[in-house]
Amino acid sequence: MRPQANLMPAIPDLRVVEPESEQAASEALRCADRDGLAVIPRGGGTKLDWGNPPARADLILSTARLNHVIEHAWADLTVTVEAGCTIANLQAVLAEHGQRLAIDVLWPERATVGGILSANDSGALRLRYGALRDIVIGITLVLPDGTIARSGGKVVKNVAGYDLPKLATGALGTLGLITQATFRLHPLPHGTRTLTVLPRNVAEAHTLLLALQDTNLALSALQVRFGPAAPEMDILLEGTGAGIEAQTARIRAAARPAAVKEGADAVWRAREEVAGRDSVARFSVLPSNIAGTIGAIKRAGDPQWRGVVQATGIGWAAVDTPLAALRAQLESEGGTLTVLRQAQGRTPIDAWGAAGDALPLMREIKRRFDPNGTLNPGRFAGGI
Repeated sequence: MRPQANLMPAIPDLRVVEPESEQAASEALRCADRDGLAVIPRGGGTKLDWGNPPARADLILSTARLNHVIEHAWADLTVTVEAGCTIANLQAVLAEHGQRLAIDVLWPERATVGGILSANDSGALRLRYGALRDIVIGITLVLPDGTIARSGGKVVKNVAGYDLPKLATGALGTLGLITQATFRLHPLPHGTRTLTVLPRNVAEAHTLLLALQDTNLALSALQVRFGPAAPEMDILLEGTGAGIEAQTARIRAAARPAAVKEGADAVWRAREEVAGRDSVARFSVLPSNIAGTIGAIKRAGDPQWRGVVQATGIGWAAVDTPLAALRAQLESEGGTLTVLRQAQGRTPIDAWGAAGDALPLMREIKRRFDPNGTLNPGRFAGGI
């Protein structure tokens, strides 16, 4: 597991506030905004160094004590939980009623509900169950002026109000402090099986990936692990024993002549090994461009290059080389590349790349939510 991020080592007087209630968090943020202090929201601290370093920082506002499961409405398949609850603890509570939050996040023992929403962190399960924006149905935000704003509800279908859940997801805490969230849930599967396919090269892996996506197989997750050695493809099947056996037979037939073996559950934490490196980037490309993207990463020239990419075209790469050329290529093909972490000693580049036509709208939303630039100033795209 990656050690605790040390985002601002040069600021010795940085204060940490851990409110015990939503009202206390509201008051702390209101006072900081009034006094012109820059505030860094923090959950488990696993992704504090993602994005650009904040332009200034005076106060860390921690959700460590806001860590309770407020209501598990198991009959309705929803849960309302405070932002400081870790994902591992939340999943343990849900499992008591045979349910789960259908996401596979980085470092779930430390990552918190508020943190994964702010970073928009969801893994390979999004192939079947969707991304965080698809399963969060309600959220509570404390705005810099102390306003407690709520949006969404406890039912899966909700059309009233401003869509704060989608707006706050992925905003890196630049719009407000998340204090609560409501999610829709899924039942725990009857059974699971991981298969690992051993293609001879990236092109063969890519061809099989596209072929599997064109079938009616109910794959729960699919990823390709790549690096200097031959790639490996992992497939997660969930369901009844008979259903899993039938799908396994079809996958073995489709994968020929590549070998297929029973995989270990540990392969689904391969993303953690990549994301824990000193230099790591996240990319998003069309599934049809996955092989070309892996080739471009290889040509970047890092002898330690490696990564993992999901069937959706979202991937993570550990590369200790200049990334500007790779970003330019991906953007020219309609993709994106975000530098999550940059090794010390390297010439830094902007974490986000081109924001495009959306930047004026993003700045206006930031101005309306946080007119004084109190929350994570400069960390997001375009210096927001």
